[in-house]
Amino acid sequence: MRIVIVEDEVRIREGFFKLLGKLGDEYEIVGEAENGRTGLEICRTKKPDLVITDVQMPEMDGLQMLQAISDEGLDIKAIVLSAYSEFEYARTAMKLGVTEYLLKPLNISDFSTALENIRHQMEEDRRKKPATVGTLDQVMRDIIGGRMSADDEAFNYLKKNYGITADQKFIILCDYLGNQYENSAKREQKELSNSLSFYEGIKYLILDVEYRKSLIVIVYKYESAADFERWIQYQLLHELEGSSAMGFTECTSIGGISQGINDLYPYMDWNISFEKDVLISYPKITQVQTSLCVYPQDLEARMKTAICASDFSQQKKLMDEFEEGFHDGKVYDPREIKECFVRFIWSVIEIAKDIGNKKVADLQQQKLLDGIMNAKLRSELSSVCAGILDMLKDSEEASDTETLTVRRAKSMIHEFYHTGITLDEIADRLGITPEYLGTQFHKETGETFSTYIRNYRISKAKELLVGTSMKLKEISERVGYSDPKYFSKVFRDVTGKLPAEYRKSLK
Repeated sequence: MRIVIVEDEVRIREGFFKLLGKLGDEYEIVGEAENGRTGLEICRTKKPDLVITDVQMPEMDGLQMLQAISDEGLDIKAIVLSAYSEFEYARTAMKLGVTEYLLKPLNISDFSTALENIRHQMEEDRRKKPATVGTLDQVMRDIIGGRMSADDEAFNYLKKNYGITADQKFIILCDYLGNQYENSAKREQKELSNSLSFYEGIKYLILDVEYRKSLIVIVYKYESAADFERWIQYQLLHELEGSSAMGFTECTSIGGISQGINDLYPYMDWNISFEKDVLISYPKITQVQTSLCVYPQDLEARMKTAICASDFSQQKKLMDEFEEGFHDGKVYDPREIKECFVRFIWSVIEIAKDIGNKKVADLQQQKLLDGIMNAKLRSELSSVCAGILDMLKDSEEASDTETLTVRRAKSMIHEFYHTGITLDEIADRLGITPEYLGTQFHKETGETFSTYIRNYRISKAKELLVGTSMKLKEISERVGYSDPKYFSKVFRDVTGKLPAEYRKSLK
C-alpha cells in the first residue's frame, strides 16, 4: 500500500513513519506534505493508494484537498484525522467517500483496523469486473462502500430495474464467519441461499464482505420483519448449524443500509456472551441485562505457578478452566470478557518471557491484542489461547534434539539443584570428564553449566515466590542458597528485581 501523509505538524508526520514501520512492511510512505496544496500536488504525481490527512492545515485544509482529489477523478482512498468531533467534519468527509474518520489523539488499535479496512476495500475494488457494473449486487456494494450516493439517479435506476423505491424498508442480516471466512464463505453462502429460498414472499441479495469477515444479506422485499426475525431465530440458525454469528436489523431507506450495517456490526461480539444459536438483534441487544464479570485472580496465580514448573498438562487444564468460566449460564458483557482474556493472556506471556520462552518473547503483542478485542466468536478467543499453549508446549519439547548425556545431566540438575550439586559431581556420575561435559552442555543448550543451574534455581524461586507465601530465607534454602543476601543479589542480577519486588509486581 503506497501512502502519502499530509499533516502540518512535523512530529506527527515522523510518528506515522515509525508507526507504519511497526505495523508491517507492506506499507510504503511515498510522500509527505505540511498542507493540502502540497499534498494535492504529491497525490497528482505519485498517485498513491491512500492519503492520511489532517483536517486543519494552512493554505488548503484536508477536506478541500480531498474535494480536489475527487473532482479530478483520482482513485485514492483516504483516512481523515481530526481533533474536532463536530458532525459537519464527518459528514463532509463521508460525502467525499471517506470511510475512515479518526479522532486525535490517535488510538493505535483503531488506526490498525482502519488500515486493514482500506486494504480490503482496495482488494475488493481490484476484483471488480466491468460486466458487474450496474447489477444490483454492484450498486449495493457501491452504496455501502460510499462510492455511490443514494440520490435521485440511483433511486430511479433501482425502481426501474428492481422495483426498489426510495422510502421502502430493508432487513439486514450479518453472517459473521471470523477466521473461517476464507475457507467457509462459499459453502456458507450456498447453504444460506438454499435456506432463504424456502421462505416465501422475500427477495434478497447476499454480498460477501471480506474485510468484515461476513456475508451480508440485504432483504428488499418482505411482509413482516417480526415474522422473518422469528423464522431466523427458530429455524434458519438451526438449519445452518455453523460456527458463525448471525445479526439482524431493519433500516428505513436505501440510504440507511450502510449505517444499519455499521450500527449492527459492533454488536456481533455478543455471540461470545450467549449460548449457541442466538440471533443478535439490533437495537434490542442494547437493552440486555448483564451479570458482573469477575476476573479469576486465583486462576491466574495457579497458571503462573504451572508455567514456572513447566507443567504443560496443568497449563492446559487451567486454560480450559479459564475459558469455561465465562459460560456458566450467566450473561456477561462481551467487552468485559475480552478484557479478562487480554489480562490473562498478558500475564501468561509475561511469566513465560520471564523464564526464557523465546517463542512467546517474539510474539507481536499488538496484533494479539487486536485479535482478542476484535473477536466476535468464542472460537476466535479459543484460537488465541490454543496458540499460546502451543508456544508453551513447543518450549518444553525443544530439548528433544539433545543427546542422552546432556539430557541426563539436566535431569540431575533438576533433581539435585537444591543441594548445590556441581559439574564435577555430575560428570563423575556419568563417567565422563568435566571438560567434555561442560563443552557438550554449552554446545547443545547454548548456556554454560553454571549459567543453566543458576537460571534453573531462579526459575524455581520464581515459582515459590508466585505460588506460595514462604519467607525469603525459606525460599533461598529451598533452591540451594544458604545465604539469603547472596540469593537476593543473584536473583536481582538475573531478573533486575529483588525477590520481594518480583513477588509484589506479579501479585
